[in-house]
Amino acid sequence: MFRVPTIVSLLLLALPTTVFSSPCVTFDATFNLLVFGLNGKDWNAGTQDTWSSGSAADITTSGRPPFDGENTTCYLAQFFNTVYVMNGDAANPSSVHIYDAGTKSWSTQSVTTGSFDPSSFNTILDHDTNVFYALSHGELFFLDMGGLKAANSSALSWTDVSKSPYGDSYQPVMALAQNHIHFLNVPDTPAGDAQIFVIHFSFFQPEPQAYPLPDGSAFPATHGQATSFFQENGVQQEFAFIPDDGSATYVINVETNTTQSLPGPSTKDPKAQYAAGITSLVQIDSTGALSFLPYKQDDASTNAKAAWAKVANVAAVAPPGAASSKSGSAGTSASRTGSTSPSGTGSPSSKSTSGDQSTNDAMSLSGRGMNTLMVLAGVFSIFACFL
Repeated sequence: MFRVPTIVSLLLLALPTTVFSSPCVTFDATFNLLVFGLNGKDWNAGTQDTWSSGSAADITTSGRPPFDGENTTCYLAQFFNTVYVMNGDAANPSSVHIYDAGTKSWSTQSVTTGSFDPSSFNTILDHDTNVFYALSHGELFFLDMGGLKAANSSALSWTDVSKSPYGDSYQPVMALAQNHIHFLNVPDTPAGDAQIFVIHFSFFQPEPQAYPLPDGSAFPATHGQATSFFQENGVQQEFAFIPDDGSATYVINVETNTTQSLPGPSTKDPKAQYAAGITSLVQIDSTGALSFLPYKQDDASTNAKAAWAKVANVAAVAPPGAASSKSGSAGTSASRTGSTSPSGTGSPSSKSTSGDQSTNDAMSLSGRGMNTLMVLAGVFSIFACFL
């Protein structure tokens, strides 16, 4: 007997089945800009002096993850010239994918999660110990990567450190400086202050640390993204904080306990992710567009004149919007410090307010969205025949 199709079954047939990409951005140990999973490939944009022209190099090779996970994040292990990728594979969300930048080779490290939730966390990679520290559902965990430049045959394990004092509902904003984890936007903590976890003593400091601006004002107590600036030698001393509204870029110096206020990114995108080298802060937005803010450490007057610019050599080979992206906040550090609300996933209702983003959103609707609407119109026409 012929069965009349239901609206639900017809709608399921009409839904798009495209697999979206989730790229991430970081640097290698000589501070070439690396972009993974963008338009299905991986790219080396070179050092900062080459970003304004030419074409980024295609470094796509076998063994790489599919970059289809939620909130893929990547992290530079500076001592080892190695990149660790979290949530790079939707089918294996707990695995850590390892890219040896020296040999341009990939391997996959299996990881035992225990009570750690790989779908919801924010993390930093400690510079000196090469250990990940992650906050998930109010619990602090660590994952020791040792000196790995390639995967072990045996699994690593997430280890529970302790309950955090910030509550289970806290959406973490985490940054690393001087081997201390700085937590921003902690409930009941004043604007301009950070709560601190001292890694080498495994200790939550009882009182926050204030980082005022020169005029006495403070960076806002709000959700956002954070990422640390590297040094030629030694540990990070500064980190950038970008609120979800993109209103400004705040650079916090933990040596002087001060903050600089610099221009916010041109694209106001709460789902953008960030990475910092030594002399730049890089944004990859949710369309795959890359831009950067030049930065000179210990030179506030130069930084005050800095402006965001496009990373043109990546756009030349991987145009923004050419492939759908769901980049968003981990840290992974989603610092693009990974989470599934990682490293700062914005509110689901938040939308970009930039002109570029609006244009891309409109193009997206005229492409995938309009095609889907046309299919739906046809489906309802077919269904009407059976009524």
